[in-house]
Amino acid sequence: MADMGAFRQAVTAWAAGGPGDPAHELASRLAVRTAVLLEGPSDAAAVDALAARRGRDLAAEGVCVLPMGGAMNVGRFARLLGPPGLGLPLTGLCDEAERPYYARGLERAGAAARGFFVCAADLEDELIRALGVARVEELVRAEGDVRALRTFLHQPAQQGRTAQQQMRRFLGTKKGRKIHYGRVLVEALDPERVPAPLDGLLTSL
Repeated sequence: MADMGAFRQAVTAWAAGGPGDPAHELASRLAVRTAVLLEGPSDAAAVDALAARRGRDLAAEGVCVLPMGGAMNVGRFARLLGPPGLGLPLTGLCDEAERPYYARGLERAGAAARGFFVCAADLEDELIRALGVARVEELVRAEGDVRALRTFLHQPAQQGRTAQQQMRRFLGTKKGRKIHYGRVLVEALDPERVPAPLDGLLTSL
């Protein structure tokens, strides 16, 4: 039975130059109603974790959460999923520094940029600020990564950075770590401390 994962795979293959028919067929069969464009899988892990905390099954609601593999791909995915392609409403998260890519890509696809929610640096930074560095350190310890963190903090390149900058950089130092902590940090949030961009995105869906 086809599921939203199959649709994501079909869209990703289409974006890489493959045929678009499988994505069109699955979009119709699954009644996909919205596409959430995200820079990478760690953002998707955070969005899925918050949705689960709020008792929502986005795939069952017809919402496709789609990591694009980088902000510079937004124009390509907007053309395939937005008005020129499948005609789906588009939303997602955007880092402040990447806003020009999103604005150009969405404009060229005839899609509205106002449906995107902007993180000051990135989503990890938003989550660390919401939790506080001390709480994130507790979570790192609970996940068994405290030795790796201590080694990382002693590196010369980390001297002179703020504790928040160091923690943000640490989360990206090992493959899969950002994805793992995207879920862990969201699950640790107090309900009233959910970062505004992430809360706004979920509320809008």
